[in-house]
Amino acid sequence: MRALRYVLVSLSFFLVSPLFSQQSRIYTYDGREYQEAVELYNNRQYQAAQNLFIKVMDHTDDPEMEANAAYYRASAGIRLNQLGADKLMEDFVDQYPTSVKRNSAFMDVADYYFDQGKYPLALRWYNRAEGQGINRSDREEYNFKKGYCLFVTRKYADARKYLERVSASPKFGSQAKYYIGYMAYQSDDYNQANQYFDQVAANPELNANLSYYKADMNFKLGNFDKAIALAKEQLPTADRKEISQLNKIIGESYFNKGLYESALPYLKAYKGSRGQWSLTDYYQLGYVYYKQGRYEEAIAEFNKIVNGANGVAQNGYYHLGECYLRTGRKQEALNAFRNAAQMDFSPAITKDAWLNYSRLSYDIGNPYESVPGVLTAYLEQFPDSEHREEVRTLLVDSYITSRNYVAAMELLQKNRAYGSKEVYQKVAFYYGLELFTQEEYTKAASYLEEAIDGSLDQGITARATFWKAECDYLEQNYPGAVIGFKQFKMLPGARNTPEYAEVDYHLGYAYFNQKDYPNAAANFKTFADQAGNAKELQKDAWLRLGDSRFVNRDYWPAMEAYNKVIAAGGKGADYAAYQKAVSYGFVDRTENKISSLTEFVTRYPNSTLKDDALYELGNTYINNNSETSGVEAYRRMVREYPMSSLVPKAILKEGLVYYNKGDNQKALERFKTVVNNHGGSEEAMQAVATAKLIYVDEGRVNEYAQWVKGIDFVEVTNEELDRASFESAERHYIEKNGSRAIRSLRAYLDQFPKGIYHIKAHYYLAEMLYAENDHEGALGHYEFVANAGGAVYNEQSLSRVADIYLEQRAFEQAIPFLERLETEANYEQNILFAGSNLMKAFYELKQYDKALAYAGKMLDAPGIDDRIKGDAWVVIARSAMETGDETRAKEAYEQVGKVATGALAAEALYFNAYFLNKEGDYEGSNSAAQKLAKDYAAYRETGAKGLVLMARNFYALDDAFQATYILENVIKNFEQYPDVVADAKLELEKINAQETIKNQTPEAPDQK
Repeated sequence: MRALRYVLVSLSFFLVSPLFSQQSRIYTYDGREYQEAVELYNNRQYQAAQNLFIKVMDHTDDPEMEANAAYYRASAGIRLNQLGADKLMEDFVDQYPTSVKRNSAFMDVADYYFDQGKYPLALRWYNRAEGQGINRSDREEYNFKKGYCLFVTRKYADARKYLERVSASPKFGSQAKYYIGYMAYQSDDYNQANQYFDQVAANPELNANLSYYKADMNFKLGNFDKAIALAKEQLPTADRKEISQLNKIIGESYFNKGLYESALPYLKAYKGSRGQWSLTDYYQLGYVYYKQGRYEEAIAEFNKIVNGANGVAQNGYYHLGECYLRTGRKQEALNAFRNAAQMDFSPAITKDAWLNYSRLSYDIGNPYESVPGVLTAYLEQFPDSEHREEVRTLLVDSYITSRNYVAAMELLQKNRAYGSKEVYQKVAFYYGLELFTQEEYTKAASYLEEAIDGSLDQGITARATFWKAECDYLEQNYPGAVIGFKQFKMLPGARNTPEYAEVDYHLGYAYFNQKDYPNAAANFKTFADQAGNAKELQKDAWLRLGDSRFVNRDYWPAMEAYNKVIAAGGKGADYAAYQKAVSYGFVDRTENKISSLTEFVTRYPNSTLKDDALYELGNTYINNNSETSGVEAYRRMVREYPMSSLVPKAILKEGLVYYNKGDNQKALERFKTVVNNHGGSEEAMQAVATAKLIYVDEGRVNEYAQWVKGIDFVEVTNEELDRASFESAERHYIEKNGSRAIRSLRAYLDQFPKGIYHIKAHYYLAEMLYAENDHEGALGHYEFVANAGGAVYNEQSLSRVADIYLEQRAFEQAIPFLERLETEANYEQNILFAGSNLMKAFYELKQYDKALAYAGKMLDAPGIDDRIKGDAWVVIARSAMETGDETRAKEAYEQVGKVATGALAAEALYFNAYFLNKEGDYEGSNSAAQKLAKDYAAYRETGAKGLVLMARNFYALDDAFQATYILENVIKNFEQYPDVVADAKLELEKINAQETIKNQTPEAPDQK
């Protein structure tokens, strides 16, 4: 203790006093042993002296000598720390009441312990001495010594009583006043402490120690200038402990005066209380750095206090957030403000931290909770905030930026005060657009209509009009679509919208689907002439322009349009070339038609129209009386495309060629091939009918009858009834009378399971059941049609069967039908459908090599849309990750990010962050993870994975606090994703283990 050092120095001049008075008459020759014992005692040979005093007590007849020997015996025992020595001294006082040493005995023991610095023991004997009567001359010394013992044992109230008795003493007054002042100082009674300290200021020995206390008192009284002056005055002569405390007084005084640059060196020189800094110490140093713009150093200090749970920690969190903001580290700032906002030690800081937390959540996204939830909580907690209008605006906009239009509409419909009419129009538009992408066209149209009615933002009004027309188009309300597109073109804001460049294209299709081919052609041409960079749409417009002219029998103009597509090449060129070839036939250019078709099969060997071209080439040759060439074309088509739906037609046509030439045997062979290989098809029925004519002409009716008995799909006797029954069911189908059509078609198949129209009936029934959402019921009928070789509805049925199995996630069952569809389909969209779904099915079955092969095939296909491209890149990326090929996965996810939306875009962004982390670009990885939190907050599992990644980044950047903070929040807030939580726990365990190892490693002493 500080005061103890001073008393030991200051009292040395009066603590040495004679132990004994002049020898009495007992020191005679007769008391030789007694005198020898006293000499040994005075020479501090207490054990030998004690032994002689015991002998004297046993042999002397002199009462006074016996009493003195008893005293010295007890006193020697005390000095030898003998057990029971105290009792010997008490017995001496009781047994020798007339001894001259009786009154001084307790004082002698007390003084002995006082000299030894054993103040609690000394105090006990001073208390005993007080009752024995103390000489007036000794009373002053007694009061000081007892007062000091009470002071040392921190019994300040009693100490003050004794010290005040000697405060006027010439000998003890200065010391007493010093200790009284010190006790006042310890009790925070600085005014009284100053009064007493001022009275001893003239004492050079005591005054040297007063500067510290005066500096500290002035600091505590807020007299910072005086505190600084006194502390600086004391610094040169202070000891090590005082130097640390004086630096603290100076530094904190400057801090409280706002002189942060002056405060800095003194605060850094402080060594702490018992070598430990408090949270306040770290806060003050951090704040000084903060005020000087030294944010990185401030962050280091603030991070040392944020584990606390008090007002200092809340202040530290808040200013830590400020420092992170100033250094552009918004995610870290969000974490800091979040913690400050969750504390309530300072209402002002809580409120401002909430505001900053809310703003940052809106700005960069919030990975822990929804941004609208944060903003709503702010408005609920601080309803009278001066920033409420700003936060309301951010709230509505946060719903828009996070694409949560449902919540935005609910909020605005409940309380229009949360947004202007312009905001409502904007939200209605984007919500309508979202519903459009979800194919909820009726509902989308209603919200788009609300956006149109708003008519505040001309751009939004125009765009809503366009997409409302698109809804009409997709719901087959083509007249309404035409009106909408025309209205869009007339609106003042239309020309500045992205949709304006394509409106004529869409308007052309709206006319085209109404069979208004002149208007369709006019709009397709307008678009094609000014399409700019929209090359694929331009080609499609030229195609549809050609088709519109073709249907109107404007064949030469049609061919001009088709020529544009052929010249451009790529997707659609084969179709244009085929249509051009067919067009030659309608303008009596048969040779041109033949040469064009012949060129087509060579130029487009992989076209899905090649079988059509060969079939049409055969027909053209036959019509031009070149039967041999015609038959050759038919046979080539059958040979190269055995699964084409045109095969039974070609074989039938070949048979008819032979029949017309009178070669009945060849004709019958062809007709029977159709019947045997394509039984149940309409061509098979016609083959049977024509074969009947041959048998009748040749008089082989019995042979015909015998033949048809083996054909299970021919019921000769019921042919009329068969036809009538089917026509009745078909009428209900055409009229879209669902329940009656289903009932009639089932009745037909029950009565004529192998009837003339049984394949068509199965297909119609499947379509009706599918339309009624009975996909399971439709499946069997689609499969029947798909497996009826060469049937007209074979392609559509294959597509439906595969689609239903995919819906059921029955990938193994779907694959055979998808593979057939890929090879048998005539329509390009069905081929793409087959390929893209084979790719997905093989991925789901973990057959990654096949999945990758099909994904590559999809990417190589010309003119595929972004959706299929995105699916292909996703399959490549995921398959590559599964097979450990991260280089390929990285390239694929980069491509996914360019075309994907929604969950896939979130996945791509996560892997962008993942690969940046792998490459050591931790800050870049964090930026990607923050974008994930901001733009794709709805995908919480992906966002949670991004947080774990962010924690790894922070730890790699030596920010263990941010890393552990994020992981702890993942564990607390994402329990619904156990795999992510498990990953977070594992990562947290690793970090804690590594930090433990670091903390066990010796480091250089802290400079503070």
